[in-house]
Amino acid sequence: MYVKGIGPRLAEMLAAKGIESVEDLLYYLPFRYEDRVNPRTIGELQSGEMASIIAEVRTAMLFRTKRMPIFEVTFGQGRSTLKGIWFHGTYLKDKFKPGQLVALYGKVEKSTRGRGSLQVIQPQYEILANPNEAYQSDGDAARLEKEAERRVEESLEIGRIVPIYESAANQKLTSRWFRGAIFRALQNLSQQIGDGIPRTVAERVELMDRREAFNRVHFPPAGESFAQLQSARTPAHVRLIFEELFFLEVGLELKRKRLRARPGISFKLDERVRGAIKKFLPFHPTAAQKRVLKEIADDMLHPAPMRRLLQGDVGSGKTIVALQAAVIAIENGYQAALMAPTEILATQHYLAARRMLEPCGYRVVLLTGSLEQDRKREIRRYIAQGNAHLVIGTHALIEEKVEFAKIGLVVVDEQHRFGVMQRFKLMKKGATEPDVLVMTATPIPRTLALTLYGDLDTSVLDELPPGRTAITTRRVSDERAEEVWAFVRKQIKAGHQAYVVYPVIEAVEQESEWPDMEADASKKGRSKMGLKAAVAMYDELRKKIFPDLRIGLLHGKLDSDEKDAIMRRFQRGEIDLLVSTTVIEVGVDVPNATIMVVEHAERFGLAQLHQLRGRIGRGAAKSYCILMTDSTAKLSPEAERRLDEMVRTQNGFEIAELDLELRGPGEFFGTRQAGMPELRVANLLRDREILEIAKREAAGVVAGSDPAVSQEEKVTLMDHLKRHWQRRYGLVEVG
Repeated sequence: MYVKGIGPRLAEMLAAKGIESVEDLLYYLPFRYEDRVNPRTIGELQSGEMASIIAEVRTAMLFRTKRMPIFEVTFGQGRSTLKGIWFHGTYLKDKFKPGQLVALYGKVEKSTRGRGSLQVIQPQYEILANPNEAYQSDGDAARLEKEAERRVEESLEIGRIVPIYESAANQKLTSRWFRGAIFRALQNLSQQIGDGIPRTVAERVELMDRREAFNRVHFPPAGESFAQLQSARTPAHVRLIFEELFFLEVGLELKRKRLRARPGISFKLDERVRGAIKKFLPFHPTAAQKRVLKEIADDMLHPAPMRRLLQGDVGSGKTIVALQAAVIAIENGYQAALMAPTEILATQHYLAARRMLEPCGYRVVLLTGSLEQDRKREIRRYIAQGNAHLVIGTHALIEEKVEFAKIGLVVVDEQHRFGVMQRFKLMKKGATEPDVLVMTATPIPRTLALTLYGDLDTSVLDELPPGRTAITTRRVSDERAEEVWAFVRKQIKAGHQAYVVYPVIEAVEQESEWPDMEADASKKGRSKMGLKAAVAMYDELRKKIFPDLRIGLLHGKLDSDEKDAIMRRFQRGEIDLLVSTTVIEVGVDVPNATIMVVEHAERFGLAQLHQLRGRIGRGAAKSYCILMTDSTAKLSPEAERRLDEMVRTQNGFEIAELDLELRGPGEFFGTRQAGMPELRVANLLRDREILEIAKREAAGVVAGSDPAVSQEEKVTLMDHLKRHWQRRYGLVEVG
């Protein structure tokens, strides 16, 4: 369908935003709404309220202060005036002109200048009309007034609840432009539009008509609940959210069904194999490990390829379970591969596997990108000839030159650090499709896992091995740094080791940033953002605070050999205190490290802090995590909640729930990396209940358990899915 006013140039701009069809345009929903049904007059405004105001531009001026440029506009209604203030507003200097009609939305405050005057700081704004757009008439006052009333009634800008859209194409496509384009698209839309949801499902869930939903979500009728609009809970919103999640879940259910029908490997688990598993275990497994191994073993016995997600908090024993699964494959005459995201983690897995498996006669090899070419060739030959039972490595495992003799099990550690295609490439190295075990130490809330890994069965290790002690976590201001360093020294003198973590590697300092650098010693070693940096603080700690201790430095700019050498020295106890960035976030296992200090803890994400803390508490000794905050900075409410949660609990799933709430689903877990499409309408945090319903309904339709769904409706549903699947959901078909 053609939309008036959208030519090739605008179509190209829209395509960059992911809008390639009229349907895409209709799914480009407002991110908020403004109540312009009864915009406030300036005379009615009260300090502290959020308000919509429609007024005329009187003056506009840019002031340059010592701290920042400030753009100020005086808006008027008759004799009443209101100031609009934008900090760093240089970009607005040519935007406003006297005589323009502008809609403003923001918080009203008392002005610091002028008794009783009001201002709006950083308001949302929209230019409704320029002076040269004024209606021209022959002077008939009554007709002009009537025409003005008609224009207000038909306007998309005033006299109604107005949808606000994210601008696109570097602000060229404004919210106002989207309103007009979507309004024209809806006018040309036929009364009946395709709908793949079966009638019985729509009735059971009480869904509104699809076309009506588009109308009401973009241009809400008079009387629509403003609170429901803002929270995306109108019947129109619920209809479109359910639709998106329903088709996604149908696709995932179909994928699971196809996967179960594909031929795989049926491994045997007899007494000989069970004996082999028990033989290499270094300790008695926990109840959770036994339960999870049974779930994995049951999958491996089945002839369809296993696809299982293994979630487990830091230190819960995921690697042990993965090695048990590997032994099942090896004892059945197959090879196993374990892919890790970093060389440090791959090396750690390799050393642990060798220690446990080689005494039992299993051959373990390590393949990483940093190995010399001759060594790589030798290992690749070893793998291709079937002489390596367990192959551990990084992305190097998926190179074309790597060939397996007979691969039966693929284990992917820290899955969210890989793309789906990388996992897929490793799976395709077997003549018969191998079983796949995906592991993550990043706890994924159930709601998110349902969709991100909706095609995988899930196992959870929710119990720590015996002997692990709880980690005591405290938050302190860096004003108490001397006390913290004294405590660190006491721990090290008692024979333990420590980490000190910083948010940045180097302080890229400039004279203009800190002109009094020499006068203010507290700013030394800080980045332009005022953050202490690992390299500078390494020198500070080594020379001034702990000159008698052995201190190491680890960060992402070091090459792999240097990183490995430093970590090996730390693991052997040759380094007392390791200064690091978040490069140690995943996988480093040093049981003797009992204390971690995180400086500028307010600058780290919640999941990141939890992963960092997981590097300690891995031995029997009492461990401590100290979160130091910047005394010169006011913490945001979100930072306060993150730090309080870290002190309150060590439960990774509770932390993950709050992290999801604070960061949102897209940030919490890279949906593209997980092979998921960007959701256009739904929000996995906000729409948990709708997701559960959509999943249940989708499972019923695919399983054929709802007799009321006719064959014709199933054909319509599948046709709808095929037309939308490849472009929007294509990656989900992988793996």
